[in-house]
Amino acid sequence: MAFDSLSSRLQMALRRVTGKGKLNESDIDDMLKEVRLSLLEADVNFKVVKDFLNRIKQEAYGEKIMKGLNPGQQVVKIVREELKNTLGSETVELNLKPQGKPTVIMMAGLQGAGKTTAVGKMAVYYRKKFNKKPFLIAADIYRPAAIDQLVTIGKQIGVPVFEMGTKVKAEKIVKEGLKEAQNQGADFIIIDTAGRLHINEELMEELVNVKSEANPDEILLTVDAMTGQDAVNVALSFHEKLNVTGIILTKMDGDTRGGAALSIKTMTGVPIKLMSTGEKLDQIEIFYPDRLADRILGMGDVLSLIDTVTENVDEDEMMDMAEKLMSNKFNYNDLLKQLKMFKRMGSISKILGFLPGLGKIKDAMKNVDGTKEFERIEVIIGSMTEEERRNPQLINQSATRRSRIAKGSGTSVTEVNRLRDMLEQQIKTMKKMSTMSETDMMRMSQQIQNGQMPNQMGRQRQGKGKGKGNFRF
Repeated sequence: MAFDSLSSRLQMALRRVTGKGKLNESDIDDMLKEVRLSLLEADVNFKVVKDFLNRIKQEAYGEKIMKGLNPGQQVVKIVREELKNTLGSETVELNLKPQGKPTVIMMAGLQGAGKTTAVGKMAVYYRKKFNKKPFLIAADIYRPAAIDQLVTIGKQIGVPVFEMGTKVKAEKIVKEGLKEAQNQGADFIIIDTAGRLHINEELMEELVNVKSEANPDEILLTVDAMTGQDAVNVALSFHEKLNVTGIILTKMDGDTRGGAALSIKTMTGVPIKLMSTGEKLDQIEIFYPDRLADRILGMGDVLSLIDTVTENVDEDEMMDMAEKLMSNKFNYNDLLKQLKMFKRMGSISKILGFLPGLGKIKDAMKNVDGTKEFERIEVIIGSMTEEERRNPQLINQSATRRSRIAKGSGTSVTEVNRLRDMLEQQIKTMKKMSTMSETDMMRMSQQIQNGQMPNQMGRQRQGKGKGKGNFRF
C-alpha cells in the first residue's frame, strides 16, 4: 500500500517526542529533522515540506505545549493536523446534480496514468453508492486500444459505451454521445478523452474543444501516485488550460512514496476527490484527508474499515454468525461464509492497515498470499461431508476422517488439524471477549495502540509453526 515507507519513517520520528514528560526545543528540532528527511525521500515538493515544518514549529514551540501535560502527544496531534491540511483539509466530493438531471464528467490525464480504468471504477462506484445510471463515451481517437479497453470494461460492468471509432473528431463523438446518453436516460456520463506520453499543444487544444462541447460539471485529472512530485507539473499544465475541478489518484495500492498526494493540493489548489486502491473495478474510494493522515501516522482508519465492512458484508449475516460463535454453534459452513466475506473486503494487509497500531503485523502479512490461503481452506472444507461441516466434533473425534479429508483435498493431516484449531480458537476468542470487562477491553485496546500483540492473541500464537499450512489471518 502507498505511504508504507513514509509511514514507518514518520512514526519513528515521532517516537523521539512521545513518552517524554518534558520537551525542549532540541527534542522538537531532532524530530523535525527526521520528518523533513522522511518527506523529501517520499518525493514531496520542497516548498510543501518547508511550509509544513514551519507551521509545526510555530505550534510546537509554544509555551503551552512545552510546559503542558503530555507534550509529546500534543506535538503528534499538531503533526497530524498539519498533515491533514497538506492533504486537503476537508473532503471534497463530486458535484453531482439532483436526481433526474445528468451529471457530466470529463476525464483527462497522461497516457498510462490509469484513466480508462478509473472511468470504469467510477461507473461501478456511483451506480452502487448513489444509484446512478452511468454512460461512457470513448473520445480517445488516437488509440484504438483505448476504445477497445473501454468497451471491454463496459461489457464487464454492464454499462453502455458510446464510440464512433478513430476517424471522427473527438468533439463530434462527444456531441453525439451526449445525445445518446439523453435518449437512454443516463444521469452519470463520463467522457474518456485522449492521453499522451507528454503534454503538447495539440492535446490541450482538443481537450479545450471537448470541454466547450460537453460543458462538464466536473473535469477530473487522473494522476499516477507513483510519479511523485512530477505529478504537480502535470497537474499545473492541465489546470492552466482546463480549470480542473478535481484529481483522482491512481495506483495507491502500489509501492508509491506519496509525493504526489502530499504535494498536489498545496501546489495547485485542486482537491483530490477520489483514489484508486487496487486493480479491481470496485476498488476506488472517496478521498478523506483526515483518514489518510491517520493511516500514515499509524493511528488506523476505523471509519474506512466500517465503510468497507458495510459495503461488503450483509448485517443480518454478520449478526447470525456472531450469535453462532457465542453459542458454540459455529461450524465449517459458517467459517466458509466468513472467508468469503473477507475476500470481498480485499487483502489482509489492507484490512489490518485500517486498525491502529498494527503496522508491524500488517508488514508481516504482506508476503502472505491471502487468496491462496483462502482457497486452500475452501478445498479442505469442500472435502468434508455435509454432516462433518455441520458438526465439527465428528472430525475432532476421528483420525480416520481427518486422514480422508487431507487426501481428498491434496493437503496434509497437519493442515486439517490447523483448520480445526482455527475454528476452535475463533469460538474461544469470541466467548472470552463477550465476558471481558470494560477494563480488560481498554487494556487490550491500549496494547494494540502501543503496537503490541494483545495478551490473548499472543498466547494464541504460541507453539504455531510457520509451515505452508499455517493459516495466518
